[in-house]
Amino acid sequence: MPQPILYIAITNHGFGHAARSATLAAEIKRRCPDILIILVTTAPRWLLESYMDYDFIHRPRAFDVGVLQSDSVTMDKPGTLEKLKQIRAQQERIIASEVEFINQNRVGLLLADIPPIAPLIARAAGIPCWMASNFGWDLIYRPWGGEFIEISDWIVDCFSQCDQLFRLPLHEPMSAFPVVTDVGFTGGTPRYSVEELQQIFGLQVPPQRTVLMTFGGLGLNQIPYHNLQHFPDWQFISFDDHAPDLPNLIKIPNSFKIGVHRCRPVDLMPVCGRMLCKPGYGTFAEACRTGTPIVSITRDDFGEAPVLLESVQQYIPYQILSPADFFESEWEFLHQPLHPPRQARPDIQDGNKAIAEAVINFFQTA
Repeated sequence: MPQPILYIAITNHGFGHAARSATLAAEIKRRCPDILIILVTTAPRWLLESYMDYDFIHRPRAFDVGVLQSDSVTMDKPGTLEKLKQIRAQQERIIASEVEFINQNRVGLLLADIPPIAPLIARAAGIPCWMASNFGWDLIYRPWGGEFIEISDWIVDCFSQCDQLFRLPLHEPMSAFPVVTDVGFTGGTPRYSVEELQQIFGLQVPPQRTVLMTFGGLGLNQIPYHNLQHFPDWQFISFDDHAPDLPNLIKIPNSFKIGVHRCRPVDLMPVCGRMLCKPGYGTFAEACRTGTPIVSITRDDFGEAPVLLESVQQYIPYQILSPADFFESEWEFLHQPLHPPRQARPDIQDGNKAIAEAVINFFQTA
């Protein structure tokens, strides 16, 4: 029997899609070491290795653009449109190149999160295309109007050729997909106990007054760090390399390792009573998996954000902040009680497991 080979195409936007795809790849590899995994993404290898503990092939290719941004919330719409038009104009060349690679390497299944042309690549290569996401890029682009409407129609046509969608929680309807299977939350799992983290970082403040600050791989410009002076008996933790040196702020650089592993935001969640963040599936999903309350700013003009903010309220304690609350106040909101989740006993299911089992079953029965 030939070795099963899985090709995972990852959207070229931020770090969240790459992180959740690498986590899923790790679960597949853990359950079936014989599967060879190819991660197709321009995300840096160090990020993939932060979530993927097993051998894999990294093929740096970009099949979409997502949204061009200067930080995790500031969007460049004209630049995004221009890049999308370039990709669409070059799609036949992109497809041909990947079909040649897929056929030469005897790939059996394409799993995508969630570049629109992935189903076209798979169909041309004669293999199935499965996708996994909580939203499609047409949700983001269509409200922007103008030429983005035609781009959205093209994306919907691409998605309609997908063989199966694993729809993650915190999702929009995703009605373009003909076959939909709902699964649980994907994302990373903390590697360390509360006691280990307290010892490593010298934490002496209780979780109720420990705040994890994380704003995605691109960070956030002009974080008002001066507000930390109002909370001298609190502990704040940040992965921002540009954060100032403050007595109640622990800065964790991207290169920081505990043993052989890079430290990730999800690893710090067990010692944090809340997480200060912006809307993002990866952040919200890992918060739901760990039961970490969120304090999230809103994000205007990005269609996924209101879906995330509304649906996450079902699962964990939360606060929703306006930009003025975050950027212009003295963070009085930290003294306010969190809202309880709308479900008394929310059901947190493991999407990594469900998708991994489906992939493995596909190769075992092919």
